[in-house]
Amino acid sequence: MTLVELTRDLVSIPSHDDETEASEFLESWLRRETDVDVSRDEVGNVFARKGSGDETLALVGHHDVVGPADAQVAAAGDEYTVEERDGRLYGRGTADMKGAVAAALLAFRDADPAGELVFASFVGEEVGGVGAQHAIEQGFVPEYAIVGEGSTNYSGSDVTDVAVAHKGRRGSTITAHGTAAHASEADAGENAIYRATDAIDRVRALEAPSVDVAGETLAGSLTVTEIEGGSAWNVVPARCAVTIDERTVPGERAPLERIADREGIEWTVDQDWPPMQCEDAAFADAVLDAATASQTAEPEHVTKPHATDAGWLSAAGTECVICGPSEPGEAHTDDESVSIAVLERCRETYRRVAEAWPPSR
Repeated sequence: MTLVELTRDLVSIPSHDDETEASEFLESWLRRETDVDVSRDEVGNVFARKGSGDETLALVGHHDVVGPADAQVAAAGDEYTVEERDGRLYGRGTADMKGAVAAALLAFRDADPAGELVFASFVGEEVGGVGAQHAIEQGFVPEYAIVGEGSTNYSGSDVTDVAVAHKGRRGSTITAHGTAAHASEADAGENAIYRATDAIDRVRALEAPSVDVAGETLAGSLTVTEIEGGSAWNVVPARCAVTIDERTVPGERAPLERIADREGIEWTVDQDWPPMQCEDAAFADAVLDAATASQTAEPEHVTKPHATDAGWLSAAGTECVICGPSEPGEAHTDDESVSIAVLERCRETYRRVAEAWPPSR
């Protein structure tokens, strides 16, 4: 089976609200194509292991996708459409990230690893990394991991780079509580919207942290994205809620908890995807060397603005880098696509790293 055929088969399986069929496909393929230990856990994560050694390298992906556009679903409704044209595959999940999963499958099958090599594909990445978190809770913390999210065309055109850090995302809510009153007697109440806007001013005055990585400045941000409050035009509002999108960086967080020290203000964290930074320079260099050997361009160490499952693994103790075929602007789009040549490039990169890492001690 070619990489294009495998990608086609995997992409055609709907997996935006139920990953079961995709999980079954991965497990079946691994059992058929390899003679290694293969498992599927209770949430649908799929694992395979080969080789041996004191240190483990994992090739990591996810097989869930966001909901497809109408044009990305076959007329019968039971498959996603996949089209090949101009050297690219088009369809939901081609870039994010079933193409990379297919490349990792073939690299895993074909590699003669230097140590223990693991293939891992998670469920639920698009909804907060639930599969990765479950796997970590069950003890899956490899020493090293290549996560196949997008790193192509970051430093230049037609180059697949190696990302050594990415931002995280913390989504939180400020809830202001007041006392309702008739607007004609506004002083009889406590206006929750006023309290909320005071809190917004304090958020805007905070400085988001930044960190220098790989010659770049990875800058955090704080953005108020939603506000909701009030019940009628003539009622002093008793409640107002404000949503904050915060992009976090390795090592430091904005002190949002200070916002809650005012009367009537409550701060709650709704989602917290951790950032990632690889601290093992030798590993990052080894992956860069493999990426260089797999293409004619000169890849670089770069950073990513998006949170991935690498953040969960990194927080648990895994040294992670990101190397994958998806390009900026491809994921989650109605015409999502991936370059076939870049898929082959990533497959070769994964195989090369697996056969060279960890180095002999």
